[in-house]
Amino acid sequence: MEKKLRIIATSDLHGKMVPWEYALNAESPVGSMAQLATALAEYRTPDTLLVDAGDTIQENSADLFAESDGVHPMVQALNTIGYDIWVTGNHDYDYGMDVLRKTIADIKAKTLTGNVYDEEEAPVADGWVIRKVNGVRVAVIGMVTQNVARMNAEQLKKCTVTDPLEETRKILERIRGKYDVLLGVFHMGVSNEFEVPNSGVADILNACPEFDVMVASHAHTLISSMEINGALVVENKAYAQTMSVIDLTLEKDGGGWKVTGKQAESVNVGAFASDAAMTKMLAPYHRTACEDAETVIARLEGGPMAPEDETEGIPEVWVRDTAMTDLIHQVQMYYTGARVSAAIPSVPGANLYPGIIRKCDLSRIYRFDNTLYKLHMKGSQLKKYMEWAVLFFNTRRPGEAVSFNPDIQSYSYDLFEGVCYEVDISREPGSRIQNLAWPDGTPVRDEDEFDLAVCDYRAASQLLVPGVIFDDGGLPVLLEAGVHGEAGGIRGLIREYIVYVKKGVITPECNHNWKITGIG
Repeated sequence: MEKKLRIIATSDLHGKMVPWEYALNAESPVGSMAQLATALAEYRTPDTLLVDAGDTIQENSADLFAESDGVHPMVQALNTIGYDIWVTGNHDYDYGMDVLRKTIADIKAKTLTGNVYDEEEAPVADGWVIRKVNGVRVAVIGMVTQNVARMNAEQLKKCTVTDPLEETRKILERIRGKYDVLLGVFHMGVSNEFEVPNSGVADILNACPEFDVMVASHAHTLISSMEINGALVVENKAYAQTMSVIDLTLEKDGGGWKVTGKQAESVNVGAFASDAAMTKMLAPYHRTACEDAETVIARLEGGPMAPEDETEGIPEVWVRDTAMTDLIHQVQMYYTGARVSAAIPSVPGANLYPGIIRKCDLSRIYRFDNTLYKLHMKGSQLKKYMEWAVLFFNTRRPGEAVSFNPDIQSYSYDLFEGVCYEVDISREPGSRIQNLAWPDGTPVRDEDEFDLAVCDYRAASQLLVPGVIFDDGGLPVLLEAGVHGEAGGIRGLIREYIVYVKKGVITPECNHNWKITGIG
């Protein structure tokens, strides 16, 4: 006798109600709750368990509704769709424990998170549940990365976050023999984060071979299907771009059922039209977010923030210092107190011109939904990092124009403030950073120590990961993650800086601390 069971998983929905990106105040049809409702209508069967791995009520202007008395629109969407399981993500703690408690109370799905304890030492949610689906007992364990205590230190200062592996082992001991299928829904990526053991699901699965399926999340990395220690692992892109559809085949095994086959696919949610009923329900919130995006927050005086491109295919923001990039540095250094700042340059072609600045215009300055990190490093590490960043350039030969390595994404190219330097693109990789000095002209020495302001993506993906930039060991030290996270990431900090520090008026300011050489 054979049975079928389907699990559909989402995660990292990050406030994507309808196909719209409010930071740009523009259409974004790559995925949304409205489109997800349509996709689920096609893929959901009567024997389906629908789960989500968290990071739901934050980003894409979802903060507008986080502390309201009503039910958050993202929660309304989850309830309308009819999720079975919801696990808290790290960003669901951004607004404090009262908001989290209200979110859990409002969500009709069973909330799981087995490794966070509140001020009274009570768990914020259960760590597991057993659901019967088509007569099959499915045990679901839910955890959030223990690094949430680092990312949301202020919000969780009176709480306790424990090791998810230890909590999982306790649960497995308790439920042994009571389930047919073991499903993990963890707000954690596959690999460990910040070198913290058991903060990636690979560590969990290698220690706990009992799992049949693991829904990873948090890293926003698409994993359609992979195997770790016998478990099927999936992970979705962020912003409701994908959903994972997992199909299990089971055969009778004594008094229970045994998994005999499993397969998974990633479904592109952006390929589906928006559900009309969901769109109508979310319309009032969409209007509110659009109006907020058009809010005038400041004024620019004295000229544009970046020069116009002089040569097709060579963005000026990539080859010269601009007021646009320097504003990002000012903000990062102001809020961290760091001596040095590293930042991805503005998107080519993006600019601000004299006149009013709306909230949505901030995406022209900083396009990415990154948060701010503060690291401690040495001069020798900075030099390696800078050489890594300028791999973005091809080595220029005599008579050739400036060109860029097509194998390296532009978001892997950083510009630096707090130091003066030259990038000699006629030199081979590893020797391009020249005349690196502090603003007073003193050379940066290998043994110099200082703090660096940088985005979370660069820190977590390259600077704090062995073997990427620092292949000989000796990584920078993470001092603070999510600096002033309540502001809404780096773009939110730019807004606060312009409004409160600059008093609503900015002018183009550029110190020209670096230049490209080797082009003559």
